[in-house]
Amino acid sequence: MNLNFEKLGGLVPAVVQDNETNRVLMVGFMNQEALEKTQQTSLVTFYSRTRECLWTKGETSGNYLHVVDILEDCDHDTLLIKAKPDGPVCHEGWDTCFHEDNSAPGKNATIDEIGDYEFIDYLQKFIGRRFKEMPSGSYTTSLFKSGVNRMAQKVGEEAVETVIEAIDGNDERFIYEASDLLYHLIVLLTSKGYSLDDLGKELKTRHRG
Repeated sequence: MNLNFEKLGGLVPAVVQDNETNRVLMVGFMNQEALEKTQQTSLVTFYSRTRECLWTKGETSGNYLHVVDILEDCDHDTLLIKAKPDGPVCHEGWDTCFHEDNSAPGKNATIDEIGDYEFIDYLQKFIGRRFKEMPSGSYTTSLFKSGVNRMAQKVGEEAVETVIEAIDGNDERFIYEASDLLYHLIVLLTSKGYSLDDLGKELKTRHRG
């Protein structure tokens, strides 16, 4: 990082965002020392302008902010910190310092209230619960019990059907089969102990390269 700490007298604003919900949790300030401690401990640490000292968010309440990623803006004078909160972030007991609810997509919502893109994350977690609970009568459970070979075969079958519909030009069928492919891929990933997040990490590494 090449941050300009001098613009604000040795400090830079740090916006903390929930890595899962993308909700802004709070805003604080960091100096060079606070940033280094945050990077070393993976716990968000600020510089208190009133107390003139470092303070790690959660050191009193236990509601720490666990760092997932740290980004700097194009002017090199502001930080975006993606984190996982242990609990309410605001000292008044709110999920965020802006008095907003920070429920994960789908946690307290109906299917229709979940955004289309967010539903993929909801589905992945739903499949994960199926893998742990293995309820009888569930198609997903039957896939898990069929073994890796069968699950891999289903991914292959759905991939072929997706390709066929793409070539035939039937857009409605193409989306239908592509959805089947994604579902069965998530099932296979879950059975192997992986998730779409692992694919994201791999693709991000390639993109950086």
